[in-house]
Amino acid sequence: MTLLSVKDMKTNIGQYSVLHGISFDVPEGGVFVLLGRNGAGKTTTLRSIMGLWQPSANSVSFQGQDLSGMGTADIARKGIAYVPENMGIFGGLTVEENLILATAKGTFDQKRLQRIYDLFPAIEKFWTKQAWSLSGGQKQMLAVARAIIEPRALILIDEPTKGLAPSIVAAMGEAFREISQSTTILLVEQNFNFARSLGRDMAVIEDGRVVHTGSMAGFAADTELQGHLLGLSA
Repeated sequence: MTLLSVKDMKTNIGQYSVLHGISFDVPEGGVFVLLGRNGAGKTTTLRSIMGLWQPSANSVSFQGQDLSGMGTADIARKGIAYVPENMGIFGGLTVEENLILATAKGTFDQKRLQRIYDLFPAIEKFWTKQAWSLSGGQKQMLAVARAIIEPRALILIDEPTKGLAPSIVAAMGEAFREISQSTTILLVEQNFNFARSLGRDMAVIEDGRVVHTGSMAGFAADTELQGHLLGLSA
């Protein structure tokens, strides 16, 4: 079942045309990975889906509903969360306050909160600490925790492993595997080893266009194609 469908999506930022016709379908469940070199248009794709930049009309549908013209808040209410590359947390607020802001009613569902504690023990440990004082890995955990504190059908996550220590990357991977059992993840990631360990399906973006789609297993097995599309070396 297709959860998110992107069809010939074009996005202009000011006078510049950044996306020239992006198309891919994200099936329900698991992790779908967007790959591509720096500047290919991956972040712009996520921001366009989320309504932060307005894409062309009738180019994004979620659970069969056209998202054209919707603002970011309305898109979020449909059940989509976004974890940007800069994490989007509030450094002057505590961990608890950051999570409260991400709830619909300002109160926690205790079962969901316990799930977050289980996934990210640092959240409970640093509950009363201001977010600025956390390490980079802990801030990323908080950013993901904010995305799942309410039930979501889809989470868009941009470059979650950037600058993180290998041990934190491994812990993040385990958390994403668990999250993806109940919530679909659309992941932008430069760390190919991390991406292929999680991804079920994938697409490669180049110069604002999708140039390849398929299974992650098939792409991971084709080193020649990886080298051609991503510049990866065997």
